[in-house]
Amino acid sequence: MGLISPPPHHDIYSIEDLAQLIHDLKNVNPQARISVKLVSEVGVGTVAAGVSKAHADHVTIAGYDGGTGASPMTSIKQAGLPWEIGLAETHQTLVLNKLRGRIAVQVDGGLRTGRDVVIGALLGADEFGFATAPLIVSGCLMMRKCHLNTCPVGVATQDPELRKRFTGQPEHVVNYFFLVAEDVRQWMAKLGFRTINEMIGRSDKLDMQPALAHWKSEGLDFSRIFYKPETDANTAVYQTELQDHGLEHALDHQLIAQAQPALEKGQPVEINIAIRNINRTFGAMLSGEVAKRYGHKGLPEDSIAIHAKGTAGQSFGAFLAQGVSIELEGDGNDYVGKGMSGGRIAIFPPKDCPIDAADNIIVGNTVLYGAVSGECYFNGIAGERFAVRNSGAIAVVEGVGDHGCEYMTGGVVVVLGATGRNFAAGMSGGIAYVLDEDGSFSKRCNMAMVELEPIPVEDDLLEAVAHQGGDMETHGRVHLMSDMTRNDAQRLKHFIQNHKRYTNSPCALHILENWDSYLPRFVKVMPVDYREALKQIQALQVSATA
Repeated sequence: MGLISPPPHHDIYSIEDLAQLIHDLKNVNPQARISVKLVSEVGVGTVAAGVSKAHADHVTIAGYDGGTGASPMTSIKQAGLPWEIGLAETHQTLVLNKLRGRIAVQVDGGLRTGRDVVIGALLGADEFGFATAPLIVSGCLMMRKCHLNTCPVGVATQDPELRKRFTGQPEHVVNYFFLVAEDVRQWMAKLGFRTINEMIGRSDKLDMQPALAHWKSEGLDFSRIFYKPETDANTAVYQTELQDHGLEHALDHQLIAQAQPALEKGQPVEINIAIRNINRTFGAMLSGEVAKRYGHKGLPEDSIAIHAKGTAGQSFGAFLAQGVSIELEGDGNDYVGKGMSGGRIAIFPPKDCPIDAADNIIVGNTVLYGAVSGECYFNGIAGERFAVRNSGAIAVVEGVGDHGCEYMTGGVVVVLGATGRNFAAGMSGGIAYVLDEDGSFSKRCNMAMVELEPIPVEDDLLEAVAHQGGDMETHGRVHLMSDMTRNDAQRLKHFIQNHKRYTNSPCALHILENWDSYLPRFVKVMPVDYREALKQIQALQVSATA
């Protein structure tokens, strides 16, 4: 199926959003170095300063050269600047703001030789990324059709016949990097440097080649690239310290301590805990511990059952692992269930709360962003960009804001209320069931990649047989449609029953008590390509069993 590539990052609209994502990633794996990749362009230094303040461990400045062979020609020809320009601006900005020591700077974008490495170091890079050159060493011919599964030398393909043609060996890449390192040593000897760190930021050792004395270069001024900021003894010009991510304050340390029987011996545990909106990324560090021991498979369902009460901070339940279930009596903030990986989240208002949950916000924006599996039940309305880039999680909610299910590629979303505009934009997979009580949902749904289907009752389909000639082929087709419809209806009812079970939702109870009248009001949002793919899979399964 066609996908949006590269997909937009709808969880990042400010440097604060980026800081939250970095914090989330650092929580789920405290040993990881969190890196942010930036395009070399005018102003990239200011963005890199923000990245450093957001506590990233590493920043990459990517030049316009090199890049994936799947890039469209417009991106190859018209996006980005040479890495030298972006790297020089980044290093100078970080040094002038006394931020350089906090972050490692990497440069990439068509590096080939030891000379490129030395120039990168003199302009301010700690690290150097190579991609295209090692690929060519491995046998790549740069056909630039990596996305078509037809690579003639077996590099970028899953075709077993083409993969047989791959002749690359690890020794080829090792030998290439030995030659690059030897070239770097020779240049360092000429310049009088003993270590890479001595070279970093020494742009005073650079000059423009006399060979560039050409009429096209007349008037070019490289002084800003060669500029070396004045520093004192306390100003770092390369990475000298580690970022402080504040992980020692995480509430998850209490969860991990109480969950030891489940983590070590697989014994079920229950945890009761109060939560405040300063407690960000609740459950992520615990999920990292589960993943470290048991992988993506996780633990049996409800092995770690957490009962929280209060108002959760950002990224509640981020990366929640299989076997961890969280119920929150209160409300959530933005990014609930971000990157969810198999757990279960249920959020509902306090029992003594006088408001009607179905008419009030219970979780914020960008809920379930990038979730891969698991279940979520929200007794209330969610904000904007609900389930953006969801690729496998199941969610039931009683209303959503604008851009719901945008770029969704898998999973199931059930909306028991109104939706905002632009629902299902770029939705290439998964299924959504929306309660369309006033018949206006089609005006708010983006129909570019999806179609709306009713969920008719079985009697309507069987009655149609009498009007279609009654032949065996028609009977078979109608019965197949009936089975698919019954599965939809049963699936939808099951999810709403779970919603009632986990959140005690009055809305869910009312729908279930009046199921026959509510079922025809639901609309099924189905991506066109996804439906065709499912039909092909079903046909293959039928032929395999025939």
